[in-house]
Amino acid sequence: MQSALSISLAGVCVLFGPHAASQTYPVKPVRMLVGFPGGSTTDIIARTYAHKLSESLGRQIVVENRAGAGANIAAELAAKSAPDGYTTLLGSPGLAVSPTLYSKLGYDALRDLAGVGQVSATPHIMVVNKSLPVKSLQELIALARARPGQLNFSSAGPGGSDHLGTELLVAQAGLKVVHVPYKGGPQAISDVIAGEVAMYFAAMPVGLPLYKAGKVKALAVSSAQRLAFARELPTVAESGLPGFEHVLWSALLVPAGTPRDIVMRLNAELVKAMNAPDLRERLTALGAEAVVTNPEQFTAFLKSETDKYGKIVRALGLKAD
Repeated sequence: MQSALSISLAGVCVLFGPHAASQTYPVKPVRMLVGFPGGSTTDIIARTYAHKLSESLGRQIVVENRAGAGANIAAELAAKSAPDGYTTLLGSPGLAVSPTLYSKLGYDALRDLAGVGQVSATPHIMVVNKSLPVKSLQELIALARARPGQLNFSSAGPGGSDHLGTELLVAQAGLKVVHVPYKGGPQAISDVIAGEVAMYFAAMPVGLPLYKAGKVKALAVSSAQRLAFARELPTVAESGLPGFEHVLWSALLVPAGTPRDIVMRLNAELVKAMNAPDLRERLTALGAEAVVTNPEQFTAFLKSETDKYGKIVRALGLKAD
């Protein structure tokens, strides 16, 4: 009797085990956590993908903004959620920066989260005040070398993507410049326009419209290749700093332990969404590029990003707590 019961339960496990359950995934709405407020670049990218995924999965993807603590509130919530595929996170470079920037974190991104894949890359654009006597990044570097400690650059705050991207450029070029941190991107670039600050490595959605409107001069973009919507601008790598690349990326992640077939189902849906013309057009309008990697590629990328920015944060002695 006991033996028959054991065999019966084993059969139930085969029929209704995790793989069988994931074949019917999803059976209810899926939430997508975002560590930034509504209207931010990351939020817009999240909602753009959420709309397409809702269509293809047949269940609503609900974007939930949990802003604060350098996006760590959302990341920790995702890391501690059930690994069933019904909680996802649209992560950003903060996942790579926070382990060094914060003394205590309630999660470990590489241990507690599993990557589904990168979904977008938003380059930065080096802009300078219109009166600054330079027409290229090479000339800006030459000017900074001729005036050590006299030029300044703005950022949206210590440890942000714009700050660390500039520090990466400064270190590679061997420059001595002064950091002027602000409490957000709008003020950081407005003081460049006003002439209070010489330069700003702006996220593309912030800097590109002002460059197109003639309010600032743009010298280079931080992507590995020139951008289709601004082909006249060379890359930083082309401008004398070979190998330089720095982008504000977004990626979809789930709690570690989420069934592999659910992860791969989500990745397949991301690829489908990326190839939709309306999604690509929407991201291009933001100054972003749609790109999807597989889980293994993203995990390797996150490890390399964590190493790269960890070195910068340690060299600068930055701490956010």
